[in-house]
Amino acid sequence: MSRGQEDAFRFLTVDARRLGRFVRALRIREGWRQADLAARATVSQDMVSRLERGKGETLAFPALRAILGAVDVQIPGYDVRWSRGIPETVLDEGHSRLVGATALFLERSGWTAIPEVTYSRYGERGSIDLLGWHSDPSLVLVVEVKTELASIEAMLRKLDEKVRLAPSIGRERFGAAGPALEGPVSAILVLLSSTIARRRVAGHHAVLDRALPARSDALRRWLRKPSGRLAGILFLPLTHEVRGRRRVRVRRSASRVPADPR
Repeated sequence: MSRGQEDAFRFLTVDARRLGRFVRALRIREGWRQADLAARATVSQDMVSRLERGKGETLAFPALRAILGAVDVQIPGYDVRWSRGIPETVLDEGHSRLVGATALFLERSGWTAIPEVTYSRYGERGSIDLLGWHSDPSLVLVVEVKTELASIEAMLRKLDEKVRLAPSIGRERFGAAGPALEGPVSAILVLLSSTIARRRVAGHHAVLDRALPARSDALRRWLRKPSGRLAGILFLPLTHEVRGRRRVRVRRSASRVPADPR
């Protein structure tokens, strides 16, 4: 095994999930589907999917190297290096762009949305990705934005905390309108629209269907004409928001990394 192979697989035993998240963030940043990245790397889409799901150790080294090379990533030792910057900035950028796209979506539906609202109440501290307010009727909306769904239990606990504290936070943030914020607080989890996210939600439907039962179509209708309390999950795409670029469809070349036998 070469030094490069040793570095790659040593890293994968430690932080395969981080590498998968980074590759996925770079792919989305370029406006590519998994199929587009697979075509550029001349591997199968399944291999890209496995890497993004944190299962890079299941790939043969030529396939892993081809995928990483297609997004300009290297793994020297225990670190991830990208030729165009620091990995964490890309991950943060993906979340910021999704927050921005969600805010625009809310505003177009008639809501006022304030991003990154911090709070500290009775020892409970955190930040609400988007705090929304609708004037007629007067309603408060807590929006949690995730580019990926990691710990569902932790996310739900924190979201419950934010919903509980939202009326007092809203009175502070929305000033004169504050005293009217006594109605039920709604909550929406916004996920980056992808096959992985939908599978993750489907795999935990027993919990999520109870905590956040509404889905995209019902949420869109409610946002345009809100009434009462609603909790649900909205899948929001980012393809059209990617730095003004158009989605790239890549023609597969004749050469191809053989199918991974493992």
